[in-house]
Amino acid sequence: MGGEDGLVIRTESLTRRFGSLVAVDRLDLVVRKGVIFGFLGPNGAGKSTTINMLTSLLPPSAGTAWVAGFDIQREPLEVKRRIGVVPEELSLYERLTASEQVELVGRLHGLPHAEIERRIPPLLELLELGDSADKMILDYSHGMRKKTALACALIHAPEILFLDEPFEGIDPISARAVKEVLREMVSQRGTTVFFSTHVMELAERFCDQVGIINKGQLVGVGSIPELRQRAGLPPEAPLEDVFIRTVGAEIEDEGLLGWLTGKEPT
Repeated sequence: MGGEDGLVIRTESLTRRFGSLVAVDRLDLVVRKGVIFGFLGPNGAGKSTTINMLTSLLPPSAGTAWVAGFDIQREPLEVKRRIGVVPEELSLYERLTASEQVELVGRLHGLPHAEIERRIPPLLELLELGDSADKMILDYSHGMRKKTALACALIHAPEILFLDEPFEGIDPISARAVKEVLREMVSQRGTTVFFSTHVMELAERFCDQVGIINKGQLVGVGSIPELRQRAGLPPEAPLEDVFIRTVGAEIEDEGLLGWLTGKEPT
């Protein structure tokens, strides 16, 4: 069901509740093969919860989804074999080197030892970690740790990459290296990249398509030109304006200035 017509992600009424809080509310979403899909929303909108469900780390309260053609609830192991994940909170063994960390993940995915040994050097070189491959992760910067986590997610050549705020807190040079690797994965291998962010400029420059979630509900999806048109904005309007119009979070400048200055808004 999820693999029909080139679809690699499909959700139907996907819902997750935490007590009385509805974190994701009846999400219906489709993502096609070989695109970079940005999942946008304010903090607390449901982005990470959605990714956790799509990667079979968190069961839905209602509805379901298919990833790479497999049901996330009935076939979670098949889903996990076909995806790579870089969570917002990195889970790396700090007393391992980057090479050892990536090798461990490759072994967990069942890759033959010779294949792991063949893949690691060019992968780390591609991510600009070749010169630091034998240093312990304990001594790595945040950006180097992010790139190590990405290498772990790529070692088994996944069909789909899920990245939760992948560029948060990393320097522009590291961010550019990561983006180049992801673009190459998409163009050369047809990998699908699904990543969450709240940085509008990044999504505007990097994504083929975006989905906008607010208060757990999908409020917009499509290419950026399509979303501009639906929002009634001109072709040159920045994505930030599209986002604000779509989520209905317009700011009254005069009222904000009044709050800052202590004056009542007129």
